[in-house]
Amino acid sequence: MRSNPAASVSAQRLLIAADVGGTHARIALVGADADGRVEILRHEKYACASFPGLADIFETFRRAVGAEAVDSIAVACAGFVVEGEIVNENLPWLVSIPELCRRLRTTRLAVVNDFKALAHALSRSGEEGTVLLAGAAMDDTLPTLAIGPGTGLGSAVCIPDRGRTVVLATEAGHALLTPGNDLEIELLRVFRSAEPYVKTEHPLSGPGLLNLHRALAQLRGAQATFDTPAAITDAAKRGDASALEAVHVFCGWLGSVVGDLVLTYGAFGGVRLAGGVLPQIGTLLAESDFGARFLDKGPMRPALERVPVRLIEHGQLGIAGAAIWYLENESDNG
Repeated sequence: MRSNPAASVSAQRLLIAADVGGTHARIALVGADADGRVEILRHEKYACASFPGLADIFETFRRAVGAEAVDSIAVACAGFVVEGEIVNENLPWLVSIPELCRRLRTTRLAVVNDFKALAHALSRSGEEGTVLLAGAAMDDTLPTLAIGPGTGLGSAVCIPDRGRTVVLATEAGHALLTPGNDLEIELLRVFRSAEPYVKTEHPLSGPGLLNLHRALAQLRGAQATFDTPAAITDAAKRGDASALEAVHVFCGWLGSVVGDLVLTYGAFGGVRLAGGVLPQIGTLLAESDFGARFLDKGPMRPALERVPVRLIEHGQLGIAGAAIWYLENESDNG
């Protein structure tokens, strides 16, 4: 997997790969060689809200790079596919796969869960550029977990199986939120006053950070100061007390959830933290209760103390992973 056109893979073919989130769509022209190695040749990032639909973003990209004839398209997107439609409440528009194929004039388009794509890319990448938060080296002979808060909370498990990796996409962000201390119980009560089912990503995502800030202000009898997740993270880095409290609660609660998922899936090979939020608060994350809450699992603490946890910069990995997944499953993709 490469992203530098100067270090050229001898491309046998071209495809278009995309990593589509609720806020941004990242799209690339990708070259692949005969061994399935991929290289990102051209990459663009688009604000989803600026376009009437996903097809319009693809058409804009194709025209920009002169790739109208490239008809192999891999789309990594949060959620899952039901009767030809992508189910994802965070997208600004409905995505119909048959309509997308018609607009793009292709039958060679396939959709994969975004964190499943990320996990495929991680299976080929090393630890360069990552930040170690706990433990030591990843052990890819054991199951590993990739998880990250962005517009939602994505998660996937990598399971080694006789020389290959099986990737299990999950919907951990939609699981029931579980509090781990008195403050989180009070926050859950606030959340439940607005909606009876509170999912894990309600506080543990980009929008979730804003939900936390508002709920904490309500508990304190104060006015919520900030109106975007970015404003909260920026203020927290400047030392604002209310923003710092929201970020610290966010990090601690996330640590507890990640520890639960490691135990649930037996992901003792390690954890890779991704998503759009965590790289913005890397120093605050390292200084928070994330690690303590991750380990606070009673008699399982000694086992979790062995589990490495690394923070990664998501970047173009979702795009590369979508391309890798597409090539590995091409016979099923049409």
